[in-house]
Amino acid sequence: MEDRSRHMRLREWLIAQIDSAKYAGLSWENEEKTMFRIPWKHAAKQDYRQNQDAALFKAWAMYKGKFQEGRDKADPSTWKTRLRCALNKSTDFQEVPERSQLDISEPYKVYRVLDDTGRAAEPAGNPVISLDSDCSKALRETPLPMQQDSSLGDSNKAVGWSVNGRAYACPSTGTNSIALYPSQVPITDCRLEVRLFYHGNLVQNLVTTSPDGCFILQGCAPVGNERIYGPCEAKKVFFPRPDIVHLAPGISEAMTRLLPHLEKGVLVWVAPDGVFIKRFCQGRVYWDGPLAEHRQKPNKLERERTCKLLDMTIFMQELQNHRQGTGPEPQYTVDLCFGEEFPDPSQPKTKKLITAQVIPLFAVECLRRHNAPNNVEMKQSPPHRKTSE
Repeated sequence: MEDRSRHMRLREWLIAQIDSAKYAGLSWENEEKTMFRIPWKHAAKQDYRQNQDAALFKAWAMYKGKFQEGRDKADPSTWKTRLRCALNKSTDFQEVPERSQLDISEPYKVYRVLDDTGRAAEPAGNPVISLDSDCSKALRETPLPMQQDSSLGDSNKAVGWSVNGRAYACPSTGTNSIALYPSQVPITDCRLEVRLFYHGNLVQNLVTTSPDGCFILQGCAPVGNERIYGPCEAKKVFFPRPDIVHLAPGISEAMTRLLPHLEKGVLVWVAPDGVFIKRFCQGRVYWDGPLAEHRQKPNKLERERTCKLLDMTIFMQELQNHRQGTGPEPQYTVDLCFGEEFPDPSQPKTKKLITAQVIPLFAVECLRRHNAPNNVEMKQSPPHRKTSE
């Protein structure tokens, strides 16, 4: 047993360490075990604990015969560099930077496990779809044989793909649409309705259709990775000039001071497993929505960190519960507040300088179909339920 373990490749060795649960912070990132997180604390941190934070790197050095207790001087930085280089050179792993968290108290990196062809490993025989970058295509299609749902009619015959072991289909209507199977609950495409408010006044209301999502911003959108992923085609939703509405002089001046800090803005997009956002602007951004941690105090979006706003699995379960009369109507609207803390029990949203409301239209369509399952001739853009402003 010992001899066999000494000849394991990095892939086998590392997976064995993850499964052993011996190292704090080293764990699978998803249930399908196709991605994992690895602790990545810098040795210069004040709370750095060599015995814990360098344990995995030390173990790899010992396994490779590059370090021996009592013989060699401890060198956590070299241990870490050695494993990092091994991961980067390996064809079995691919870093997933948009999932990594390097500016928190217990930082970590996320890696994807690849198969022998260099593609993402497939759980239960199905391909995995994930985001390569925040401005990459939100939905990457892999054709799959799908069963036709007779209730949708011939016009909705589709090609499909699989996400985390669940099958999706895309109706051939000329739009980027997906339908969830086997529950046969249709989910419309990646459209987002975006409403912008200045001090409670609606100043812009539009629907975006790009699979890359949309930027809500002032000035220029961030750039990067175009040579790798191609140009970002996310819709740009710009904040209008403050004088578009009549505001008190003090409010208008405060808004004028705030807007320059919202350059590069935020990117919001729909992916098969939910709705996501990433903040790029210098100005602070707060939010409220289905996955918000707090209801009565602020939820801050950290800069350049991807945040999940709505989880598809949770939404579908809540939708099913609602249809069966065992739960309330699922929430799907997301509120953003720029430059001011939110939610704020001491001040209503209508008194905030700049807010936005983001509504994923697949949720609107899905809820409407659940409420009217026998109505198969439905409009593409149904009115969604009213929400408080």
